[in-house]
Amino acid sequence: MTAPIIAVLAFDGISPFHLSVPCLVFGADRTRLGLPRFDFRVCGLEQGQIQTDAGLSILVPHGLSAIDGADIVIIPSWKDLEAPLTRPFQDALGRAHRRGALIVGLCLGTFAIAAAGLLSGRKATTHWAYTDQLQALHPDISVDADVLYVDDGDIVTSAGVAAGLDCCLHILRARYGAEAALRLARHIVLSPHRQGGQAQFIERPVAPSSTADRFTQALDTVRASLGEAHSLDSVAEAAGLTRRTFTRRFQKTTGTSFGDWLADQRITLAQRLLETTDKPMDTIAFEAGFGSAASLRQHFAARVRTSPVQYRREFSKRPCQDARMANELAS
Repeated sequence: MTAPIIAVLAFDGISPFHLSVPCLVFGADRTRLGLPRFDFRVCGLEQGQIQTDAGLSILVPHGLSAIDGADIVIIPSWKDLEAPLTRPFQDALGRAHRRGALIVGLCLGTFAIAAAGLLSGRKATTHWAYTDQLQALHPDISVDADVLYVDDGDIVTSAGVAAGLDCCLHILRARYGAEAALRLARHIVLSPHRQGGQAQFIERPVAPSSTADRFTQALDTVRASLGEAHSLDSVAEAAGLTRRTFTRRFQKTTGTSFGDWLADQRITLAQRLLETTDKPMDTIAFEAGFGSAASLRQHFAARVRTSPVQYRREFSKRPCQDARMANELAS
C-alpha cells in the first residue's frame, strides 16, 4: 500500500519548534511500533536553504510541487500575517483543497489558510493572542478563541504549539485509530490532558515514571480498573493524601479535576472498545465504568459530540453484524 504523503511547509523565519511538531508526529519511521508509515516531505516556497528565527539553516528538499501530490498539507506557523500570499503558494493550496487533501493550519498557520480564501464562512482557531487579529482581518470566519483545535472536515486549525501536538494526534487518531494515537502519545510521553472547549479524541496519559510514587500508582490502579467505582476520597486515600492535598496535586499534575479526568479515561476506553471489538453497547458501558448503555450515550455525546454507534461506524477496524448495528441504532 502506498504511504500517505504529508507535505509540511517551511519558510524563511520559521521557528524550528513549530516545524518540529508535525515532524515529531508524522516524520519519524515508527512502523516497529505498529504505527503507519508516511511519505513525509518538508517543502518550501522555493526549494533550497532557509533561515529559521533561531539562527539555524535548514535545507528544504522540496518546492511547492510537493503539495500537488500530498494527502495532508500542514502549515505549522506563518509570518507577515497581514500580507497576501504569493500567487504560486495560494494556487497550490487551492489545488490541494479542491482535490480533497486535508489542509491543516497549526497556530499562526491558520492565517495562511485564511489568506488563501479557504476559511470563508467556516469555523477556525489560532493562538489565543492572535484571535482578535484573525477575526479583524477575516470577518467572514467564525473564530473560536477557546478551543485547542477545530476540525471542520477537510480543514483543521489549532491553537499554539502544544495544541498543535493535540491536533496532529487527533488527525492520526481520526484516520488510523485510537490505538495508533495512544501508542504514539506514550512513545513521545505527551503531556497530560488539558481542558479544551470541544470534543477530544486523544488520550493523554500521565507521563510514566521509573520511580512512581503512591500518587501515580493510585492513578495507574484507576486506569487498570475503570469498570469499578472510584471516588475522590478512595483514590486520595490510596495515594496517601488528604482529599484537599490530592485535589490540589491532581489539578497541578493533570490540569483538570479528578471527576473530569475519570470520565475522560472511561470515554477513551469506550472508544478503544468500539474501535477494536464488536461487543454490544451494554458490555462496553459496563467495562468502561458507565453502568448502562444510556449513561454511556449521555457521556459520549457530551464529550465526543457524537453517539457511540456513529463513532463505531466511523472508526471501527472490525466489521459489526448488521443486525447488532441496527439494534444499537434503535436503542
